[in-house]
Amino acid sequence: MSVDLLQQWRRTHNCGELRRKDAGAQVLLMGWVQRRRDHGGLIFVDLRDRYGIVQVVFNPATSPQAHAKAHSLRSEYVIAIKGEVALRPPGTENPRLATGEIEIIVHELKILNESRTPPFPIEDEAEVAENVRLRYRYLDLRRQRLQENLILRHRAAKVVRDYLSSQGFLEIETPFLTRSTPEGARDYLVPSRLNPGNFYALPQSPQLFKQLLMISGFDRYFQIVKCFRDEDLRADRQPEFTQIDVEMSFVDADDVQNCIEGMLEAVFREILGVELKRPFPKMTYQEAIAKYGLDRPDIRFGMELVEVTDVASRSSFQVFTRAVEGRGVVKGINLKGGGDRSRKEIEELIEVVKVYGAGGLAWIKVDTGGWASPIVKFFRPEDLREISDRMGGEPGDLLLFVADRAKVVNEALGHLRLHLAKEKGLIKEGTYQFLWVVDFPLLEYDEQQRRFVAVHHPFTAPKDEDLALIKDAPLKVRAKAYDIVLNGEEIGGGSIRNHRVDIQRLIFETLGIGAEEAEAKFGFLLDALDYGAPPHGGIALGFDRLLALLCGATSIREVIPFPKTQKATCLLTGAPANVDPQQLKELHLKIDI
Repeated sequence: MSVDLLQQWRRTHNCGELRRKDAGAQVLLMGWVQRRRDHGGLIFVDLRDRYGIVQVVFNPATSPQAHAKAHSLRSEYVIAIKGEVALRPPGTENPRLATGEIEIIVHELKILNESRTPPFPIEDEAEVAENVRLRYRYLDLRRQRLQENLILRHRAAKVVRDYLSSQGFLEIETPFLTRSTPEGARDYLVPSRLNPGNFYALPQSPQLFKQLLMISGFDRYFQIVKCFRDEDLRADRQPEFTQIDVEMSFVDADDVQNCIEGMLEAVFREILGVELKRPFPKMTYQEAIAKYGLDRPDIRFGMELVEVTDVASRSSFQVFTRAVEGRGVVKGINLKGGGDRSRKEIEELIEVVKVYGAGGLAWIKVDTGGWASPIVKFFRPEDLREISDRMGGEPGDLLLFVADRAKVVNEALGHLRLHLAKEKGLIKEGTYQFLWVVDFPLLEYDEQQRRFVAVHHPFTAPKDEDLALIKDAPLKVRAKAYDIVLNGEEIGGGSIRNHRVDIQRLIFETLGIGAEEAEAKFGFLLDALDYGAPPHGGIALGFDRLLALLCGATSIREVIPFPKTQKATCLLTGAPANVDPQQLKELHLKIDI
């Protein structure tokens, strides 16, 4: 179609806005053919754009030319129509469509473009393999559900920007080409043509730059920013992802948390019409692990973990006693009403805990006459009674136990708890339960690297009262760190930072980063901290993960326009791909595989 013709055929309305009040109006619409139905004399077409669907009617009595041309229309043809809005005949209205009371009687039809038969129907109900959807993502994105997801993404980003701007924050961009400082996931490296043999790194987060902005005097910064991590993927990870990045000066953890609560309150009100209850509850890391096994607990239901190590140590059940002798723990959960499960059904649960390193799953059924299990013979009746009372056991309940190192036990039972809750329908849909997890350990010991590593990152400040422990008992030092959890999913993490250079150097030293290495990797930050750095802290929220929860999607790929697969490939463009040898030569690179 020529430019002149497009000027003559300028859209008057979109496909989703016409209503009963528009009856009699002359309109010009453009869009895609969703479906075509030939009823002998009349031809009906559902015309679609991102705003909605409207029914258009080709009547040979009204326009023989348009009717004749309509015979050639097929799914996904792009067309323009001129016509008159008319009320649908009584009894033919479609209440499922916003435009369901009207139709367009076509006077003139232009076919703007034809289409090959799509590899799958452009309908939400169509079951399509994900690899096919990603290969033809531009077609997948025509489907209503994905379009609604991306529209929601836009709206949520606007709410975030508006709210933070209203609170005095400035949106400031930070570099994508920066220095590799490998602490955490692998960096994506970018070779420098102008500096042969040297590489940039794509940022895993703007962490260092936002701290520099605080030192520069910009006391309230935010950014909705792309980050990059070269790590193994799963449903909630992508090699490139988006986060809401926030940093503030002259604040403590409560200030950061209050600000983020206000932002999330605005997002949920504007996007879902849901009023959040504030302040969000808080739970220490130790309590989260003790009761829920995970540092991102889902507190929408009970079934808390209960430790029975002391009672188990008095039994003659070797699985338990060996774990206790090896400085392990024994913990259990009570599946209320689960006593009717068969042994086969219980054994299937063993596969759930094995994924997290547990060797097995012991069980006891609580009955009116006592307890039933292959392991009850190893316990005295008074010990079984104590275990049952501690776990709130009642007739018909199933008590499930794991014995191992504390980390294995907590992770195995924490995930088993979630598995059983979903299986039993214990989680009320449409509820949003936020939680702050606080007082994380500053450090943990990495057995493979044989050194201490930061639980969050090496710029996190220790609690003032724990600083004296860092040399002699580093694992007891708590961090000024906090995670925000929604429905058992961590959607963000942050901390108050080290603003004193002496403490930052001490943290590096404890992490095994010597003075020379610290200077080489982080010298610019250490220098900056020496020039009057203010107390500061912040947080980063996973925007994609938050959106997935808002949309009710199971994977963040459903809220990202052009996502990668779990192997970090783009099925649409074929990335990553080989490059021309001349490009490698210019970069002074040689492939050796």
